Amino acid sequence: MPNRASVFLIFTTAYFLSYFYRSANAVIAPDLAQELGLNASQLGLMTSLFFAAFAAVQLPLGLGLDRLGPRLVTPTLMLAGAAGSLLFATAQSFGVLALGRALLGVGMAGILMGALKAFSHWFTPRQYPLTSGLLIGLGSAGALLAATPLAWLNDTIGWRMVFVGGAALIVLAAAAIVLGTRNTPPDVIWPGRTADLRALRVILADVRFWRMALLVFFTNGILLAFQGLWAGPYLTDLYAADAWMRGQVLLFLSVGVTIGFLLSGWLSTRIGLVNLVIMGSAVFIGTQLVLALQPPLIVVTFVSTLFGISGGLTIMLLAQPRFVFPMTMTGQATTAVNLFAIGGAALVQWWMGLVIDLFPATSGHYPPAAYQTALFGAALGTTLALLFYLPMRRTAH
Repeated sequence: MPNRASVFLIFTTAYFLSYFYRSANAVIAPDLAQELGLNASQLGLMTSLFFAAFAAVQLPLGLGLDRLGPRLVTPTLMLAGAAGSLLFATAQSFGVLALGRALLGVGMAGILMGALKAFSHWFTPRQYPLTSGLLIGLGSAGALLAATPLAWLNDTIGWRMVFVGGAALIVLAAAAIVLGTRNTPPDVIWPGRTADLRALRVILADVRFWRMALLVFFTNGILLAFQGLWAGPYLTDLYAADAWMRGQVLLFLSVGVTIGFLLSGWLSTRIGLVNLVIMGSAVFIGTQLVLALQPPLIVVTFVSTLFGISGGLTIMLLAQPRFVFPMTMTGQATTAVNLFAIGGAALVQWWMGLVIDLFPATSGHYPPAAYQTALFGAALGTTLALLFYLPMRRTAH
């Protein structure tokens, strides 16, 4: 019989896989570029397709979660992800690689949102921020696997075999959700059959939604764009870092993200969710500015950790709709905010590639000015979004 512990553990394990896949390209990007002849724009576009596909399914996903529940919707999507992992593993061209990456985005799209929908029924309002933060924090340890361990696996068995094994794990996790969870506790009746698109119109007409959505577009978008792709080329081009050194710095960054996620729920109950988001966003902006200045590598390692922690704290923006909108709208409200979070990752990854490509490469390496321009632009966008979010202090949890 499913209980709170089993629901939490199963969804957290599935989210671990999701986070691994969204972060993996940062380590293997140089190998992909060399083996398949990809330039910076192609790398950025291909990697961003995970997030573009992820974002594209968010609105129908929200309606599906509100009507049918995560026990059915989430594992169904995950099967598409398993197919994408196999396709990625066998790709011999940019087009096939991109299609596999997009299918992975579709497959992973329902895991976090399905978990948050399930948690909104299984846990009390006071427990919800804490369990949501723990879910995201523990699940994000998948990014740790996508750092030094992935670099070792890449050197040992190659990235193709890694993605074949990942496909099998996705299928096992999907089966665990079907067999080991329920949409609600046994004594709660599932209310979702009445959900419809009218709720979405109410959500989109509320300015509070846009304050959350635009800030998470930049904070989550930049965090995932840098962690999931551009940190690797940044280290290679500016510091001549090899795969092992890239993996080490990315490990610190990923540890920082995990710490931020784990602390986010606990801190939100202590200082307030909105105050936490504002504090995290401000520090996050500062770290982007420091990274843009090309400090010594040891400073980059420290600042990357702080970049991860502060960016991770802002993930509570995904839990905030639970306190702004009625329970019957939580699926659509949360996925609508997440649309901007993941859409931000897709667009920022691609945009950074376009900006970097504006600067001529020398012997395959882009100059510091390319990354400085991209990071300064990212910091400016985050600052403007944070200023727009500040009035939430008067109205939100």
